[in-house]
Amino acid sequence: MSDASAAAPLRISTSHAAKFRQAAFVYLHVSILYEAAAYEMWRASLLPFSRLGPPTLWLGLGALVAAVVFFALLRWQNVYFARVIWALHALRLPPLIHGAFLAGADKPIPPSFYITAIVVAVINLWMLARAAWDL
Repeated sequence: MSDASAAAPLRISTSHAAKFRQAAFVYLHVSILYEAAAYEMWRASLLPFSRLGPPTLWLGLGALVAAVVFFALLRWQNVYFARVIWALHALRLPPLIHGAFLAGADKPIPPSFYITAIVVAVINLWMLARAAWDL
């Protein structure tokens, strides 16, 4: 192995780069959907109270995180970053499953909301996994 090839930056294939672009845009759309749902839940007074700040602060931070993750997936295309985002996004599933199947019928948000969110989250996990592990 020559010194020039050892110092060359790691390049991903064209098909792998396409998977990162797809994952980035799916993540962007999921984030828009989550932000819109959170905004409507806030307007309907369904968001839980937080001592850490008002809902507008959290909506703004959510939009900022979504933008950073989108651009990182789109431009940086780092498999380890995609794997971390995949793992963090997978943490959304337990509360969604609880809301869909284990919460009482007296809850203000119907189970169909949570079931739809599960489908969206799994699609996002699938696209992130394709980029993270080059599936």
